[in-house]
Amino acid sequence: MEKRIALISGATSGIGEATAKVLAAAGIDLILCGRRKERLDILKAALSKQVKVTTLVFDVREMEQVKSAIKTLPAEFNKIDILINNAGNAFGLDFIQNGNVNDWNLMIDTNVKGLLYVSKEVIPQMIENKKGHIINISSIAGKETYPKGNVYCASKAAVEALSAGMRLDLNPYGIKVTNIAPGAVNTEFSKVRFNGDEQKADKVYEGFEPLQAQDIAEVIGFVLSRPAHVMLGDIVVLPTAQASATTINRSL
Repeated sequence: MEKRIALISGATSGIGEATAKVLAAAGIDLILCGRRKERLDILKAALSKQVKVTTLVFDVREMEQVKSAIKTLPAEFNKIDILINNAGNAFGLDFIQNGNVNDWNLMIDTNVKGLLYVSKEVIPQMIENKKGHIINISSIAGKETYPKGNVYCASKAAVEALSAGMRLDLNPYGIKVTNIAPGAVNTEFSKVRFNGDEQKADKVYEGFEPLQAQDIAEVIGFVLSRPAHVMLGDIVVLPTAQASATTINRSL
């Protein structure tokens, strides 16, 4: 099988880190991206035993950082076959009238603009090669709005729309686009949302077994293992206890 190269944003923890490990096990070379250099270095050291790995340190919210970092890629990494737009976060959980504008900006700049900035740097080479696969990590919140979710839900709804738009626009070039919408996943997500309050974060997952980052990583690995003529367009992944964005059986 032809050697492939994947760029993963938000690779320093959670779904991004787990995905890097799954793809390395599948023999896919990696470009690991994130803001925390020390974590990237540790992950690179571990996975370099299996595949070729390079790292890029940048904040997806900063367009010039994204452009500059990707331009520094070594020649052996400059043909990216797979882009996994994983970087994203939720900040705050407030009624719209009480919302924090800084939180709004962080979510829109990371979840929407960040995805666009990284994609804009990678898509041209995929078009030139007439192949590629983009995987965008959305959320059940992008399909169902819930109380106090307002701006976060809107940002993930934008990811859903962008995934559909990319699929249409890139269809002439043989580029696959997959949107994955996880439900409740026990990562750093809730800790970030509640500004480091671990008690609040832990309460989100009380009374049921949530997804783990590994679960989503394995779905990504499956998506990428499909033959050239197969594209999985839109996937919702929920823990068994979850029936919708707001319906969770906490007695299982």
